Amino acid sequence: MGSLKALEMALKACQDTSELIHHSDRGVQYCCLEYVSLLQNNNIQISMTQSGDPLENAIDERVNGILKAELLADQYPSLSVAKKGIAQAVLIYNSLRPHSSCDMLTPQQAHQQRGDLRRRWKNYYKKREVELEVDS
Repeated sequence: MGSLKALEMALKACQDTSELIHHSDRGVQYCCLEYVSLLQNNNIQISMTQSGDPLENAIDERVNGILKAELLADQYPSLSVAKKGIAQAVLIYNSLRPHSSCDMLTPQQAHQQRGDLRRRWKNYYKKREVELEVDS
């Protein structure tokens, strides 16, 4: 299972999992017993969308969008080249690319910070509620 291997690799690289939250869209690969047990055994909080709606997970969807639109190729000539490209994209995203959503820090720098970061991302559901009130 690719997702389980990816999680195992991420856990090897992460020294402190005590404050991590794993958010998913309820895909079967994230709900299986082995995957959930690995998260629980590493004290990682589990968060899942109620319906699979990407707006319930806007931050994660933004990460995926940046990786796909800016850092990954549309196609790779081989699996080994794809693995290298993905590893490079994740390194760039986490270690080199500052993000406006976390005070222009890289995610790695933000993760190492203590205390609260100012939340700068949009809450689409609040906006949607306001739009519905205006339309009524």
